[in-house]
Amino acid sequence: MRTPIVAGNWKMNKDLSETKSLLSELVSADVPSNVEIVVAPSFVVLESAVNATSNSTIAVAAQNVNAAANGAFTGETSLNMLGSIGVNLVILGHSERRDIYGETDEIINKKVIQSIEVGFRVIFCFGEQLSERKEGSHFNVVSEQLSLGLKGVTDQQMDQIVLAYEPVWAIGTGETATPEQAQEMHSHIRSFLSDAYSTEVASKVRILYGGSVKPGNAKDLFANPDIDGGLIGGASLVASDFLAIVAAAE
Repeated sequence: MRTPIVAGNWKMNKDLSETKSLLSELVSADVPSNVEIVVAPSFVVLESAVNATSNSTIAVAAQNVNAAANGAFTGETSLNMLGSIGVNLVILGHSERRDIYGETDEIINKKVIQSIEVGFRVIFCFGEQLSERKEGSHFNVVSEQLSLGLKGVTDQQMDQIVLAYEPVWAIGTGETATPEQAQEMHSHIRSFLSDAYSTEVASKVRILYGGSVKPGNAKDLFANPDIDGGLIGGASLVASDFLAIVAAAE
């Protein structure tokens, strides 16, 4: 039985006081014990978030990292820096990193490998554009992103990977894949894992759906057998919405 995960990607939202306020609501809430909860605030408030959640079951993730250990990389953050403040979970491959900042599958793969090697867990994101879905290449696109992004990751290391399928056309648009569309892709992803690794690995890896998940559609999405929770954007910024989504994953 795979433990569901609901992860909130706050993106470039919430200053220090807003972060403390939101986390205070989440920490004090009565949440299901069988759902893993993750929040990914801005870099500048990560240490405060770690401190605020230290006596809770909520995990704190970074939204990105640089694969290099150190050096002349202005504006970047290393895995050692994150580890020094108690963060050991990172989101990699998000569509906004790919589309806005030009991160390639190869760059993302280096980050994935380095993160795993130093003991981090990774939420690895991937997904197709609207044009790719319309032309019917979405399964091939997702398979290629998985193949390139996870290159060199062993069966054992897949224990440190959580996958997050995010159809780019449904991120921040208000559009959402139907539960049937989401399940179809998640089933494809699990088949890919069976072929690339083994049926055992495929059965254990948790696959999240990330595309405009809201309290109103979360239950229908999470009811599918291959959907193990969600990577939540806008709805993670409102405590009541995020907690409703967490409850839907129970």
